Amino acid sequence: MEICFATNNENKVKEVQQMLPDTIQLKTLAQIGCTEELPETQDTLEGNSKQKAAYVFEHFQINCFADDTGLEVYALNNEPGVYSARYAGPQRNNLNNIELLLKNLDGKTDRRARFRTSITLILDEEYFQFDGIVEGRIIEEMRGTNGFGYDPVFVPEGSDKTFAEMSAEEKNKISHRGRAIAKLVAYLSEKLGPTL
Repeated sequence: MEICFATNNENKVKEVQQMLPDTIQLKTLAQIGCTEELPETQDTLEGNSKQKAAYVFEHFQINCFADDTGLEVYALNNEPGVYSARYAGPQRNNLNNIELLLKNLDGKTDRRARFRTSITLILDEEYFQFDGIVEGRIIEEMRGTNGFGYDPVFVPEGSDKTFAEMSAEEKNKISHRGRAIAKLVAYLSEKLGPTL
């Protein structure tokens, strides 16, 4: 089946494509002719993922899903949260975001954090939501060159590697997005069965 992943983030597209069975053909926004920036004006991850998926479905009449992901740092009242991508400003610069996060955590002993992903799937006009969470901590210096976003400073529970030090396969097995996508794939498999 064909389904659109409603994101302009090429890193996310690559990451998710690796997690999907071959029977699901992922269409990008560019491939369906959507060149505009998707709206993200809600104050929750769930609200943003639903808003983006609804926009694509309404304008392009294609089954689709959208995600919104946030890093929630306990000592910072769950910041940056829904503003993770633009924490340091509208330019959405990963390095600036990490630098601001580390500055705001300076001197704090509690460095626990979690990544949370909310996915909204629209399938034949029906809405479904799937969540994925991974607990971990923020380290003091960046390590690793893989991944994107806050991956170089996030160490998931049970590991001594940052997400940026892991291969894509290692990260996908335990990541927040991997867990949410696994629920999405399980749902599609159950719903569509052999036609998937």
